[in-house]
Amino acid sequence: METTSKVKKRYVQVMTLVKEDGFVKPLLVYWDDHKKYMIDQILDVRPAASRKAGGQGIRYLVRIGHTETVLYFESPRWFVEEKIQ
Repeated sequence: METTSKVKKRYVQVMTLVKEDGFVKPLLVYWDDHKKYMIDQILDVRPAASRKAGGQGIRYLVRIGHTETVLYFESPRWFVEEKIQ
């Protein structure tokens, strides 16, 4: 039996650094379980739409530990595409 996963927009708290040139650099993502996840590397930044969850803004492809994930800045909030069963 095949399970299909859907995606929803999940707003998250993000600690950022705004550089003098205006670049917004996400540093930490806070999850519901009160855990914080440090962003180890920003791999790509571009304006983009979330085709799975809807919405658009600045798309950050980031590495947290050994996992690559996408984080969106939809001013003034941040979201991820959360998989739901």
